[in-house]
Amino acid sequence: MNGHIPVMLAEVLRMLAPKDGEHYVDGTFGGGGYSRAILEAADCRVLGIDRDPDAIARGQKLVEQFAGRLTLVHGEFSRLGEFLDGAKTDGIVLDLGVSSFQFDEPARGFSFQANGPLDMRMSRSGMSAADFVNTADEKALADVIFRLGDERNARRIARAILAGRPFEDTASLAGAVKEAQGPAAARLAIHPATRTFQALRIHVNDELGELARGLDAATDALAPDGRLVVVAFHSLEDRIVKRFLSERSSAAPHVSRHAPDAPRAHPAAYRLLTPRAVAPGDNEVRANPRARSAKLRAARRLAA
Repeated sequence: MNGHIPVMLAEVLRMLAPKDGEHYVDGTFGGGGYSRAILEAADCRVLGIDRDPDAIARGQKLVEQFAGRLTLVHGEFSRLGEFLDGAKTDGIVLDLGVSSFQFDEPARGFSFQANGPLDMRMSRSGMSAADFVNTADEKALADVIFRLGDERNARRIARAILAGRPFEDTASLAGAVKEAQGPAAARLAIHPATRTFQALRIHVNDELGELARGLDAATDALAPDGRLVVVAFHSLEDRIVKRFLSERSSAAPHVSRHAPDAPRAHPAAYRLLTPRAVAPGDNEVRANPRARSAKLRAARRLAA
């Protein structure tokens, strides 16, 4: 697959509802698919953010095409308040996880489908996956693989990593993980190393921490009636988004039955636009298999 296909693009636009004269944030610019669609849907402005410098470089042609209407910034979406310099925005979209550009480039080390350096850093800076697997103790490795990969054989895999390190490329690590899983792994629907690689990627990029910080930042940055739209690709991400919006929505209970006099844990900040997660349609999944696990949630910002 070449390039990144924006997932549930029609649903994102419907929830975001771009209008002339308004301002939007694409917090995970990637290939620019959402930004382009927003700019084509209305005479508005978009701030695109991405921690991957390659994404910012690729996006310069789009900046030129929509002269004066698209601004790109290199950094984490949790810093969107800083990038907005205190201004409010009318809508924010977050497309979580790794982009197809990153996944399909062996040199980035996100996939074991083609051998490459064991990197996995979205920002190209900081601790790499190789740094972690070659220095962490057995408990730390097993905890990450179990907690972020939902891998039941995490301890066995951690022991195999310690026995086989150092690892510098994706193929050698994937092979060690597969061997540690034993013959039964051959009957799995997915490659035996899939969950381990997912866990390492999430850990190296602090993806769940970044998401939690980004949701708080989005709440502060949205203008009244502004829309927040989040597309998640695995249960850990979606659980964070679901809990955050549920706890901060007008539908959340105002008092605890255990402590009826206690103040509400979080003041209502949103009205839910999606009481349940929205999934991609069958036609989209057939055309883009990477969309199959996507879940979209959206909410409208209430006045302070």
